[in-house]
Amino acid sequence: MNLMSFAPALPEIFVLAMVSLILIIDAAVDDSKRYLAYGLSLVTLAGAAYLTARNLSVMPVLALGGLFIDDPLADVLKLFLYLTTAAVLVYSRDYLKQRGLYKGEFFVLALFALLGMMVMVSASHFLTLYLGLELLSLSLYAMVALQRDSSIATEAAMKYFVLGALASGMLLYGMSMVYGVTGSLALGDIAQNLADGTDLRIPLVFGIVFIVAGLAFKLGAVPFHMWVPDVYHGAPTAMTLFIGTAPKIAAFAFVVRILGQGLESQVAEWRDMLIILAVLSMAVGNFAAIAQSNLKRMFAYSTISHMGFMLLGILAGTQNGYGSAMFYVLVYVLMSLGGFGMILLLSRAGFEADQLDDFKGLNRRSPWLAFLMLLLMFSMAGVPPTVGFYAKLSVLQAVVELGYVWLAVAAVVFSLVGAFYYLRIVKLMYFDEPHDTTTIRTRFDARALMSANGIAVLALGILPQPLMAVCVAAISVSF
Repeated sequence: MNLMSFAPALPEIFVLAMVSLILIIDAAVDDSKRYLAYGLSLVTLAGAAYLTARNLSVMPVLALGGLFIDDPLADVLKLFLYLTTAAVLVYSRDYLKQRGLYKGEFFVLALFALLGMMVMVSASHFLTLYLGLELLSLSLYAMVALQRDSSIATEAAMKYFVLGALASGMLLYGMSMVYGVTGSLALGDIAQNLADGTDLRIPLVFGIVFIVAGLAFKLGAVPFHMWVPDVYHGAPTAMTLFIGTAPKIAAFAFVVRILGQGLESQVAEWRDMLIILAVLSMAVGNFAAIAQSNLKRMFAYSTISHMGFMLLGILAGTQNGYGSAMFYVLVYVLMSLGGFGMILLLSRAGFEADQLDDFKGLNRRSPWLAFLMLLLMFSMAGVPPTVGFYAKLSVLQAVVELGYVWLAVAAVVFSLVGAFYYLRIVKLMYFDEPHDTTTIRTRFDARALMSANGIAVLALGILPQPLMAVCVAAISVSF
């Protein structure tokens, strides 16, 4: 292993070095200079994006003794991770200041979580996958518990930690069984050994079951979804925004790397499990969301249903399906950034704008913000011409091509159920009297980002082809 073998991992090395620098600087300055950690975090994201874009790979390149892979899939997902994390920092700035959470710890934990996601996205080995997952998970546990004087946040962090540890254990146990069958931890070797055939069918199937269960925990798919609403509701909204966006991109990469690359030949074994997870997630997520009066809990159940939709693309087991699922998860992250970001924009010191009633009469207080929220809700519901419609359509096409027409019909029916609670927010904003007539004060950067976020949802719905082409090309080259 020489110095050049580290070149594909240069963005990860840069992020790690910058996090260490931010830790040192934050420990040396007083509270009045916390903006340094914020500024350096944005610089870190910009630098990592530059390094990733400068060395865009045309073909997959293995590095670090086969533990790490640099391919178009990893590069595209990393660029979206940087963009998502930067948006989280900009949206969260005022919220954190008003609640005494504007500290170096938040930025350091966010960048450590980003580093874990980058490792997951570029992993080509079970050990690297697990290392990235644990780095991400431990950072998120700490972020949820960062508001130490909040009993709700502490309770949410404990639930998240206990169930996350259980999921990691199941995942690790499944990986060990696959290792026992194939004799390797490298995804390429596992795929080759399984393609050649094995007599140990029962241990292999049990290993796949444990792996799928662990992945379902991380995605928040039913019946492993119990942590999602409690964590989304209990965590400070800035942390909920982060948990509900960037990790979904890493989770998609995690699932595709294991199932689509390592266990590709066993698609018949894991497809049926994903069908059950997808149907249950769409059903439970959409019906449970209707009963919620708290917007964060409603978005939590919405996330569960959206993860069910994403699984539809993955269970197709084809490049078209993986490309559609990748497009869907990127669109979902864009919509979630806007949804949770709107809660942050409307919040102020001592007031959390996380109840449905808090959005009553928003059109009278700020017609522009109400219009942006309308676009986001239409997109989540899958109403044309927003990008959410095209995302759902592309996933459904992949399922229909496979011959599962009944599954596509079920997905459409559950989407109609989901449209109710999204359109309810639009009704509250435009047809109800406002409870709160306080002037909405937002920073220019956060307001500009929200405007760009909402307009992007509409623009990508009108012209989805460029992003879809990027997703399909990344998948086709990487697989």
